[in-house]
Amino acid sequence: MSALPRRTPLYDRHVAAGARMVDFAGWEMPVQYAGVIDEHRAVRSAAGLFDVSHMGQIRVAGAGAQDFVQRLTPNDVAKLAPGRIHLSAFLTPEGTYIDDLLVCKTSPEEILIVVNASNAAADFAWASSHPHPGLTVEDVSDRWALIAVQGPKAVEIVAALTSVDLSAIRNYGFASGTVAGRPAILSRTGYTGEDGFELFVEPRDAGALWDALLEAGSPKGLVPAGLGARDTLRLEAGMPLYGQEIDRETTPWEAGLDWVIKLDKGDFVGRDALVAARARPLARKRIGYEVEGRGIARHGHKIVSGEREVGVVTSGTFSPSLEKALGMGYVETALAEPGTALEIDVRGRRIPARVVPIPFYKRPR
Repeated sequence: MSALPRRTPLYDRHVAAGARMVDFAGWEMPVQYAGVIDEHRAVRSAAGLFDVSHMGQIRVAGAGAQDFVQRLTPNDVAKLAPGRIHLSAFLTPEGTYIDDLLVCKTSPEEILIVVNASNAAADFAWASSHPHPGLTVEDVSDRWALIAVQGPKAVEIVAALTSVDLSAIRNYGFASGTVAGRPAILSRTGYTGEDGFELFVEPRDAGALWDALLEAGSPKGLVPAGLGARDTLRLEAGMPLYGQEIDRETTPWEAGLDWVIKLDKGDFVGRDALVAARARPLARKRIGYEVEGRGIARHGHKIVSGEREVGVVTSGTFSPSLEKALGMGYVETALAEPGTALEIDVRGRRIPARVVPIPFYKRPR
C-alpha cells in the first residue's frame, strides 16, 4: 500500500483558493490556480507567490563543515563568502548527477544545502553515509516552510513587510530578519529567471506570511502560482530540472553546467571521472530548440536528422512569454550548434525545429 502524499503547511490555503492539487514527489502540491499561462505572465510582468515547502534541506555544522561539503560537491565552497549561495551538485563516482542543489554558507562551520524534493531522502542518506566525525549532518526539511516571491515587483512587495535592507542582499545572497513580523531567512534566489526571494520560515508561521504577502502584493499584481507555471518559467530561463535535463546518466559537461565544476580546488566525489570525461570528445550536448510551425514536443520525444535518431527531448512546452513552442534536449555534439535544423517525432509526425541558444528568456535589467 503506497503512502499518502505529504501536505505542506499551506495546503488548506491552496484548496481554499481553488488550486488544482497533484501528487508531486510525494507531496500534494498546487499545479495551478487561475491557469498556468495567466500565472506565468503575472510572474513576468508583476509577481507570483509559490509554495516550495516540498524542497529538502540538509544542515552541516561544526568544525570542518566546509571541508566536508567541499569533498562532497564540485563547486568551491572555500571561495564562497559567508552569506552567499552557489549552485552545486552531488555526483556519483562516475561524475553523473545524484542531484543539483544550492549551498548556502552561513560560516565555515554552518552550511545549509537545499535539494530537490524528489531526491531529499536519498540525498541525505548519501551525504550522511560519508564519514563526518565531530560534525552534525541532519535533515532539517521539516524545520522550514519555503515561500518564493518572484517577478519584477517581488522586491517591492517583500520590502513593504520587512526592515531588512534588501538592496544589501545581492543575487545568490541571503540574510536573516523578520518578514511580516515572522523570523525568516531571506534568500535572493529562485527558479523562474526573475528577481525575487525565497523565504525560509517556521512551518507555524507559513500561513500568516502567505496571507501577508498576498495582501501586500495583490494590489501590485501578485498572484499565487503553481508548479505548472514554475515549470514553464524555469524552462524559458533555460534552467535544468532533475529527472529531465540532468540525472544519473548525465555529466555536467554534457549539460553545459561546466561553471559549477572547479577541478582545481582539490579532490571531490566524481572528480577523477570528470577529468577523464573532459579529455574525450563529448558524444552529446544539451540544447535549446524552437519548433518551426505547429506542434509541441514533450519529454521523451525523439529528435531526428534525416533518417537518423540523433537525440531526445527532455522538456518541451508552449512559451507564454515568447508565444511559441520550445524546449530542451540532448543531441549529438556535431548537431548542437545554434541554427542547426532538426526534426522531432511527435507521435509519428515529424515537426521541424531549430537549435537556439539558451536561455530563451532573459529578464530586462
